[in-house]
Amino acid sequence: MKSFRKELWFNVPARRGFVNITRDVEACLKESGVTEGLCLVNAMHITASVFINDDESGLHHDYEVWLEKLAPHEPVSGYRHNVGEDNADAHMKRQIMGREVVVAITEGRLDFGTWERIFYGEFDGRRKKRVLVKIIGE
Repeated sequence: MKSFRKELWFNVPARRGFVNITRDVEACLKESGVTEGLCLVNAMHITASVFINDDESGLHHDYEVWLEKLAPHEPVSGYRHNVGEDNADAHMKRQIMGREVVVAITEGRLDFGTWERIFYGEFDGRRKKRVLVKIIGE
């Protein structure tokens, strides 16, 4: 069995944003040489997320609105975590959107459903953060 590990780095210039990282992960898969197996992709920061969904701008806007309703950034003083910080909402948004995804690898390709793509979700950006890609298989 082969094992492959690579870190991808992202620096989202805004506080929040969604980045389609599907091509980055596909490049990792090609580099790994694995044709049958599993691919784990996870955010290595507690204020960022990795998730699978459609690459559609309306959906991304709806995520922004929905997440802000569930865990609003303001008022910052409304969160106990925010003593000296202002990112409690980012931790909660990450919890909602998830830490990682696992995708099957079949015949050397990520085995997606129709419209599925992998995204990096940033909820406390403006600095460099990493995503781990771990691929195992034959």
